[in-house]
Amino acid sequence: MIVYASYPRDTVCLGLFIVSSCVDKQCLHIARECRDKPVVAVNCGAIPENLIQSELFGYEKGAFTGANKQKLGQIEMASGGTLFLDEVGDLPYDMQVNLLRFLQEKVIQRVGGNEEIPIDVRVISATNVDLDGAIKQGRFREDLLYRLNVLQILTPALRDRGSDIELLTNFFFEHFVSEGQGRLKGFSQQALMAIQQHRWPGNVREPRIQLPSATLPYAA
Repeated sequence: MIVYASYPRDTVCLGLFIVSSCVDKQCLHIARECRDKPVVAVNCGAIPENLIQSELFGYEKGAFTGANKQKLGQIEMASGGTLFLDEVGDLPYDMQVNLLRFLQEKVIQRVGGNEEIPIDVRVISATNVDLDGAIKQGRFREDLLYRLNVLQILTPALRDRGSDIELLTNFFFEHFVSEGQGRLKGFSQQALMAIQQHRWPGNVREPRIQLPSATLPYAA
């Protein structure tokens, strides 16, 4: 993954709860030359449909009722760095053409504005939706997938990633301890065996959430 990240290309990540903890997204960003530039994450499935346009592209003062001042969108705030579009498969169909135009022309227009603003940004998108199936069902634009899919990374579920399970749990454990949450030194062999045998239905989110609560009673 980090090898691919050295190339200034747009990337689509496919898989079960892909990049769910944003660890993969951060690795892709850090490995690129713009590691000291902004990285902006947008959950496309969590924004109300009537707000997506202004959230992504921003708006000018007076563009609509309540727009009392200019606001930059997430795309513009990521300029020079990395834009992470999580759950891009949940983006409403009518909104996809606007994203496509941005990817093709590398310019945006804020809502209520006429100025075309050039944007230099690397786009990483992720989804657990079967995009080929969504295209056949008329829920996702084929030309948008073509623009997003310059480089595809298929990430398997955590339960299928062998030694990655121990690597990730150690990463989250060290992060937990570094925040002053106890004096634990690591996992016993019995604990590591249990970690390997667990199916991790919550994928990468699960160890990130469960490890602190599991170790807290022993952290004093």
